[in-house]
Amino acid sequence: MKKQVGAEKKRVKRSSGSASTAARDSGSDAPPRKQAVKKDLFQLFAEKVRDHKGLESRWAVMEQARVEYFRGKDFVSFIKNHPECKEILEEDKDLDTEDIANVLLGKNLLVRCDRVTKTLRPGKKKLSTWPAHLEIFRDGQAFSETDAFFAWTFEKRHPLWQTLLSFFWPVLTLAICLFPVYPHRCKLIVLYSCAGILLMILSLLFVRALAFGAMWILFGKRVWFFPNILAEEATLKELFRFWPKKDEEEPPKWTSRLFYTVVAVVVVMLLRRHAPDEAARARYQRRMSNIIDDVLEWSPKLALSGLMENQPPVNITEAANNSSDAAASPDQTEEVDQDETQGDEEAEDWNNNSDIKT
Repeated sequence: MKKQVGAEKKRVKRSSGSASTAARDSGSDAPPRKQAVKKDLFQLFAEKVRDHKGLESRWAVMEQARVEYFRGKDFVSFIKNHPECKEILEEDKDLDTEDIANVLLGKNLLVRCDRVTKTLRPGKKKLSTWPAHLEIFRDGQAFSETDAFFAWTFEKRHPLWQTLLSFFWPVLTLAICLFPVYPHRCKLIVLYSCAGILLMILSLLFVRALAFGAMWILFGKRVWFFPNILAEEATLKELFRFWPKKDEEEPPKWTSRLFYTVVAVVVVMLLRRHAPDEAARARYQRRMSNIIDDVLEWSPKLALSGLMENQPPVNITEAANNSSDAAASPDQTEEVDQDETQGDEEAEDWNNNSDIKT
């Protein structure tokens, strides 16, 4: 019995000692230097989807802020056509499209929106496909495919070319300010390049408006060639799209077409009647060409030479005499003044005497 009790005591001491040693070792262990922070897979998925060109999106104003948004049905079709984007989710790649969208909504990567204007405007058959003004959907943040809009809430990463462009803008501004000191040939290249681009833009807008007016008056069709040429949110591919979409609005009334036809004829007649003649046009062209020539031919050397020509000529002898007179002492100046005064008085007396004798 005594041996069993002694063995139990040794076992208890040994166990207590091992526990204390384990606690001491655990307390003495240093924490890891750096723990790798794993980025959220759904955040990476959202960034990849947003940067992908396959998901059609637009920009709108929501609560005094510009947001990029897409439609629910476009998101469903995008996931169906690009299943490789789900590979970034790893274990959650087998989730349905609706479940993925609900997770993004739960993580505040998306927010469901609704159109502000829900009534049809006069002459419209249906609501706008891409509204320009949105508001937060008040009836719950859940994914829906039918007539639902979703806006990204995180800031989009800027590509490298935008970063380089931000450094290029100050250089361009400085180059514009230094335009007067450019060589003459560089001035001509810059001037005619800018004038050519401006003329091309104005000509395109004029032809576009002329074609729209002719089609609207003659056939009652609304046809805007280059429909996105003035759109602020259009991509580069959409900006130069030539053929417009099909006109889905009601045709205009014949009275409106007749009224604008009369207005167009009257405007053309007034412009033709009050157009300047050839002599006035030549004078205006000559005046403008002189102004442009003055700008192109200006240089710092010519400016300095012009300033020197405007200065009056200076006589070196007179300047030296003036400097020597200014350097004279006050006593000498007073003596000279007294001598001049006495000379004037003697001349006056001689004149008086000559008058008396006569």
